[in-house]
Amino acid sequence: MPTKPPASAPLRATRKEWTALAVLMLPLLLVSMDVSVLYFAIPEISADLDPSGTQQLWIFDIYAFVLAGLLMTMGSLGDRVGHRRLLLFGAAAFGAASLVAAYAGSAETLIAARAVLGVGGATLMPSTMALVRTMFRDAGQRAQAIGIWTGVMVAGIALGSVLSGVLVEHFWWGSVFLVNLPAMVLLLLLAPLLVPESKDPAPGRFDLLSVPLSMAAVLPLVWGLKELPAEGVRVEYVASVAVGLLFAAVFVHRQRTTASPMIPPELFRGRGRAFGAAVALNLVSSLAVMGSAYFTTQYLQSVLGKSALEAALWALLPSVPIGLAAPVATALVRRGVDRAHVVATGFAVAAGGYGLLALAGTDALWPVLAGAGVLACGSVVVGSQLTDLALGAAPAEKAGSASALLETGQEFGGALGMALLGSIGNAVYRDAIPGSAPAPARETLGGAVASARQLPDRTADTLIATAREAFTTGMHAAALTGTVILLAAAVAAGALRGAGTREQRNAGQVGEISGPSGA
Repeated sequence: MPTKPPASAPLRATRKEWTALAVLMLPLLLVSMDVSVLYFAIPEISADLDPSGTQQLWIFDIYAFVLAGLLMTMGSLGDRVGHRRLLLFGAAAFGAASLVAAYAGSAETLIAARAVLGVGGATLMPSTMALVRTMFRDAGQRAQAIGIWTGVMVAGIALGSVLSGVLVEHFWWGSVFLVNLPAMVLLLLLAPLLVPESKDPAPGRFDLLSVPLSMAAVLPLVWGLKELPAEGVRVEYVASVAVGLLFAAVFVHRQRTTASPMIPPELFRGRGRAFGAAVALNLVSSLAVMGSAYFTTQYLQSVLGKSALEAALWALLPSVPIGLAAPVATALVRRGVDRAHVVATGFAVAAGGYGLLALAGTDALWPVLAGAGVLACGSVVVGSQLTDLALGAAPAEKAGSASALLETGQEFGGALGMALLGSIGNAVYRDAIPGSAPAPARETLGGAVASARQLPDRTADTLIATAREAFTTGMHAAALTGTVILLAAAVAAGALRGAGTREQRNAGQVGEISGPSGA
């Protein structure tokens, strides 16, 4: 008779778990796509629904704000009610809201539908990651699964804007929401059959007070940081950041003192020190990615003069090698390379991407695409390894809270990247533009392009050339800052030395590489 494996040996996932992972990637792809799916649809929406300027901003922003504000709440709730149950609720809400959004007859209805989409997204993202943590108990297989999770999320953000351009060109704007429905129906049908339930067997009561405290911390911070690079340093944005930080301090105090916190402090104690380091370094990685995107998207459109759809298609090119980054990093760690070295190398590679951006001129399509691709590859290496480290360090029964905190850190990192690097670039731009230029041209490159349309040809050409040069100079300054930040993060990654490798050795996975088909 075959002998049973030791009780302490981790159970390897079978084809059922890998199939379940494929099912879980459906909501993740759509949730990440919805961040950018309105990119080309908004002109058609404006013509059809006639929203005010404020309503148009809310149509864009309400999804990301609700998503960010509820991540921690939904992660903690999933630990208590079950991540599969919450996943199914989120899929139903996401599908229903997509249908309402597609046929919205007013701006108010569309804003409300986008808010419900944010609620659904906030349940889906931490639920998928938490279920990956509980389904893949073998360290090596979990690393592979998280690499796939990271790649799908990055691909969704990149594909969202392109998909919206294609759909709007051939159908009507509501089609960008209807594409969500088949995937959500499939998820509702297959998840109960393939995905196991997972929750904390002794979660304690749900701390209701932590819900408004977490939202009061996240929303002002994200909003203030998001507006600073676009609108400049204004009292209301600085005050918003200050209010967010104040509530963040109150929220942390609440978590440390209440009997049943939303974010358990034990995540950061003992072995959880690796969790805290992973969350912090992952925030820096998100800072770098979103900070670079702030410049590269404008560079492709306003410096090189590409249309929005052309820019989105060109921006897909750097994502091609991303699919190899996470599997290569996972293979290196499983062969015994210390995770700290892999993460540090990822940060160094990403810094090299910023270095390429710092060398780009005003007519440098390929260097900018290469820089964006190198930066993205390095960041995916970092993100996949830090996510695996964080989830491996967190107790399985707290996977929802751990996932939500990791993803909230990514949201903060993205907003901070745009605020910090965007503000540096904008400051350099404004300093380089002559005082005689029209007021809008002195604020942004987009303002310069708009102002040039009202000027004689020769004057317009001079203004646009000057503005493009000023923007590129600002991008150089931001890229050099990003390089320094990433190199500092590479040094800090040394604190992770030895983290996570013992678990892999105990699992007998070092030196062995097997894909889903070999499970």
